[in-house]
Amino acid sequence: MSAIQFEKNADNIVILTLDSPHQSANTMNADFRNALTETVEKLKADDNIAGIIFRSNKKTFFAGGDLDELIQATPEHAAEFFNMIEDMKAKLRYIETRGIPVVAALNGTALGGGWELALCCHHRIALNDAKAKFGLPEVTLGLLPGGGGIVRMVRLLGLQNAFPLLMEGKQFGVEKARSLGLIHDTAGSEQELLEKAIAWVKANPKSMQPFDVKGYKIPGGTPSSPAVAQMLAIAPAMLRDKTKGCYPAPEAIMAAAVEGAQVDVDTALTIESRYFTYLATGQISKNMIGTFWHGLNAIKSGASRPKDIAKWQATKVGILGAGMMGAGIAYATASKGIAVVLKDVSIEAAEKGKAYSQKLLDKKVSQGRLSVERRDQVLALIQTTADAADLQGCDLIIEAVFENPELKAKVTQEAENYLVDAGVMASNTSTLPITELAQASKNEQNFIGLHFFSPVDKMQLVEIIKGKNTSNETLAKAYDFVQQIGKTPIVVNDSRGFFTSRVFGTFVQEGLRLLAEGVHPARIEMAALKAGMPVGPLAIQDEVSLTLSEHVANEARKALLAKGKDLPRSGADDVIHSMIHEFGRKGKAAGAGFYDYPEGGKKQLWDGLKKWQQDTDISEQEMIDRFLFVQSLDTLRCLEEGVLESTVDGNVGSIFGIGFAPWTGGALQYLNQYGLEKALIRANTLQAKYGDRFKAPQLLKDKIAQGEKI
Repeated sequence: MSAIQFEKNADNIVILTLDSPHQSANTMNADFRNALTETVEKLKADDNIAGIIFRSNKKTFFAGGDLDELIQATPEHAAEFFNMIEDMKAKLRYIETRGIPVVAALNGTALGGGWELALCCHHRIALNDAKAKFGLPEVTLGLLPGGGGIVRMVRLLGLQNAFPLLMEGKQFGVEKARSLGLIHDTAGSEQELLEKAIAWVKANPKSMQPFDVKGYKIPGGTPSSPAVAQMLAIAPAMLRDKTKGCYPAPEAIMAAAVEGAQVDVDTALTIESRYFTYLATGQISKNMIGTFWHGLNAIKSGASRPKDIAKWQATKVGILGAGMMGAGIAYATASKGIAVVLKDVSIEAAEKGKAYSQKLLDKKVSQGRLSVERRDQVLALIQTTADAADLQGCDLIIEAVFENPELKAKVTQEAENYLVDAGVMASNTSTLPITELAQASKNEQNFIGLHFFSPVDKMQLVEIIKGKNTSNETLAKAYDFVQQIGKTPIVVNDSRGFFTSRVFGTFVQEGLRLLAEGVHPARIEMAALKAGMPVGPLAIQDEVSLTLSEHVANEARKALLAKGKDLPRSGADDVIHSMIHEFGRKGKAAGAGFYDYPEGGKKQLWDGLKKWQQDTDISEQEMIDRFLFVQSLDTLRCLEEGVLESTVDGNVGSIFGIGFAPWTGGALQYLNQYGLEKALIRANTLQAKYGDRFKAPQLLKDKIAQGEKI
């Protein structure tokens, strides 16, 4: 069966129905390319064609490029890959320039290559579907639109309007597409969609793209026009400030767009193909496709969920503690239509927690993203209380109180009496071992860790922690709940700090160690940003609060001493101690930490940090390596120790939980793409210079010996 079904109706209109065999969605794979070749041959052999309509036999119009194919493109096959892309684009260009009307009948979402196919058409009609999305999100996977998307979007919208859609990969709905002039008409049903497409073909017997009409000018002007030239004079510097040089895709998109705007369409398409080949055969796109596409899809399909356990849905969720975390969890739960009981020690405290949801929802209403009725429905789902008896009938209770084992034990014992039979009791702890917290529960099998990240409304990851006695049924329910509220679950085994808090700690500590070694704080922060971390370690330490870090370190030290072990103090511990006890600087919430926070002004590094400054000749690359290796090696240690059970959870968790450099594809993929043998040599060098935190785990040596990747 062909991926494009060719049908010519009584009006001599060719209807091309996209229907990729063996797939639930249409993609630009080998089947499509072969079918396109056959289709163009048929079109060329027939002079009596009044017009062409593209439609889809799938639930969506077209999903885009085949990422399974793209991830296999290598530098040695660059010429072959480039020729394949050029050949496909030439066939689409033939359809576009034949001189007869070409219509895209969009029955749903068209992203990436699907939107590029739609852009090849002279007229685009979309089904009135609020869920339909259009756009070119390739940049989010380290790629650029290589099927003509850059060339056509720039010619239709102009450079300035096309840039955010291309370089940020913004997706948009039917209304936005209409306002941009990219969708020309809408239809209420698939039948009307086809009828309108046929009617437009008949009404426009001779048709071509607006930019193929002689004398057409790109909206806003070409790169040489004064207004655009002025914008382009600063755009590359602004872009580099955002990417820190870690992401070649946005830079390649800008270059292809600007260069393409100065030449004819066909030359512009070739320029685009060259940049696309450069990115597709490069390592960074492979890192990002592997994690952001394959990894996330594996998690969505339940890779770490126990098999053969029926799907479950929470109906009533109790949340203990209405502080920032509890309030955030309440919002995330209620906004998905689940009843919430938000409990605190006083009704005033609980109401304050509910007010957080009101604030977030009001903002959406003011932006026109939510109706007043929907806001009120969500708020009505949050019941505030100071009485534990109101938790009666909850099938899941999450405690989100302060990181104190005694307090957590007390609220657990009070609340779990009101759980339904086989209900789940969860702790939102970020560091305390779940097996120890579970001892307060009357049923350890039903006890689990659900570690949310702050702010909950923005952070997608939830780290699910299995205690020693947590049952598979409880794990499956926790996994299902996390997905029910639209978050991404990773599953880890129990230990102090679990995976994310533990590895995150190594990043912050490395920054503090560098400060203790005499490195200028601004250099430390910049090196972290150039490594690809979203924020520098000193800024993050301020956000977390220095007192909390000191408390966690003291608790960890106490726990180790109880087992007859010791946690030696480091330069990082000394820095924290001095900041708190010598200078009274406890972090952002206290108004002063490594940064000053002037009221109404921009934060700036505290001048007093020069206390630690001394001559040091450490290079920026050495600091970048320290930041990335200290986290990657500890992530590998987590895998070796069984804290992590899968590479996918390690990669996804490191990016979405601790902000590990996304260009790498995650902390474990960083080692893979570095080359495991080279990574071992680098780890050994760092260990010799800086200590055993850089010691290569045995698992790294084993993988090298076995000739396997992590």
